[in-house]
Amino acid sequence: MQAFTTLSAIAAPLPMINVDTDMIIPKQFLRTIKRTGLGVNLFDEMRYDEQGNEKPDFVLNKPEYRNAEILVAGENFGCGSSREHAPWAILDFGLRCVIAPSYADIFYNNCFKNGILPVQLPQEQVDRIMEYAQTTPESKVHIDLEYQIVKLDNNESFSFEIDPFRKHCLINGLDDIGLTLEKDKSIQSFEDDRAQNQPWL
Repeated sequence: MQAFTTLSAIAAPLPMINVDTDMIIPKQFLRTIKRTGLGVNLFDEMRYDEQGNEKPDFVLNKPEYRNAEILVAGENFGCGSSREHAPWAILDFGLRCVIAPSYADIFYNNCFKNGILPVQLPQEQVDRIMEYAQTTPESKVHIDLEYQIVKLDNNESFSFEIDPFRKHCLINGLDDIGLTLEKDKSIQSFEDDRAQNQPWL
């Protein structure tokens, strides 16, 4: 998993509440078990018309936001079914961070497992960042995970809370497999002892 330490990037404003996982990645794209290739279908029904053409009014289709790495959204982001394909699609598109007032629990947890930082801030602070992203699309938003700060180019800054263990995992690029491999020596020692003392297993 790619580590997350700092990020300075364009932020795309998505002023919608209750964006569910079917909106993030519709059910017809869930047949794959690969984590790559889903970015093209992120927000598929909002990004494309029935002929597969881009809708020019959707934020991620606008030239100024095509290379955004931060998404600013409304409350209860990631609600709905518990599909891990949702953070897969977000990450594959190139988004490394979501800023919102609140998240659905399963989606929130899945973000950390896939190297995405879900920043949770009070509504008024998210509104300010949303306004900033809408009015100055050429400006960047800066995120420092170690110091837990979101900063704008105009020097406005906002502090966010994060669970220390999740922070440790993101900064060190540790998903569940990575956490297990940290104990590789202990696991190998256990296996060696078992092979010696219980060779019939």
